[in-house]
Amino acid sequence: METKNILIVGVGGQGTLLASKLMGKYFTEEGYDVKVSEVHGMSQRGGSVVTYVRFGSKVFSSVIEKGEADIILSFEQLESARWLPYLKKGGVLITGTQRIDPMPVIMGRAEYPENIIEKLCKNDIKVIPVDALNLALKAGSAKCANVVLLGAAVRFLGIDRESFSKIIETSVPSKTVEMNLRAFAYGYSAE
Repeated sequence: METKNILIVGVGGQGTLLASKLMGKYFTEEGYDVKVSEVHGMSQRGGSVVTYVRFGSKVFSSVIEKGEADIILSFEQLESARWLPYLKKGGVLITGTQRIDPMPVIMGRAEYPENIIEKLCKNDIKVIPVDALNLALKAGSAKCANVVLLGAAVRFLGIDRESFSKIIETSVPSKTVEMNLRAFAYGYSAE
């Protein structure tokens, strides 16, 4: 099987690392060769976080170069725009609609760009916006917005929903399993 490339991007604290670990675990259990690489940056200060997930018959490197990502799973609008050059033509961008102001915006030195998702739709890609934050709140906590977005990605990738649900059940703290499974179902069904 040809190597597939998924870039998971967001802001520190959004759960991108958990999302990449769940994906990596799923693809490993399905028998693929998998490479996962994490770049934290200034994640503890609300900075950008990116994770590369690559899977296929044989994967030689964990790095995804510009123009190589089949899918970008973005947890925040501005991060979608920032990492867009990594998506291949005709690729898919699944993006949360949440807006998190970066430090320059908070300090009044810059303005958050307007209409990011509308501008992204003008590229030669498929854009799937998901209101992950509200769906996560509906599931029980804003903290599971990452699992909502995973649900949308799993549906798009054609991954077996039940198999991925089992990965969630065995990977999150027991007291959060039901909430995360609800969040995953909401994301899987998101339009």
